[in-house]
Amino acid sequence: MHVISRKRLNEFVEEKDNTAQPALDRWYRKMKQNTFRTPDELLQIFPSHSVDKVGKLTVFDIGGRTAARLITAIHYNRQKVYIRNVLTQAEYETGKWKE
Repeated sequence: MHVISRKRLNEFVEEKDNTAQPALDRWYRKMKQNTFRTPDELLQIFPSHSVDKVGKLTVFDIGGRTAARLITAIHYNRQKVYIRNVLTQAEYETGKWKE
């Protein structure tokens, strides 16, 4: 998969939570090293408790329930993952990212 863009991951680590870096790096490597054609194939690599479908977006629970939420738009047909937002758990819970 082609991840667009790693810059958002780096900004989150630098500006909000540097402890999330190892978990974000693992997520990034898994996405880059795999080809997912369907959400079911994605769930073969990522546990179902760490991935939620919210409308057209896919939300990853990074580093456990209290760390970060990675909000993506995945285009399986084009093999592209667009990082929409990386939020702390508190930011995610406000729900403003849905607007």
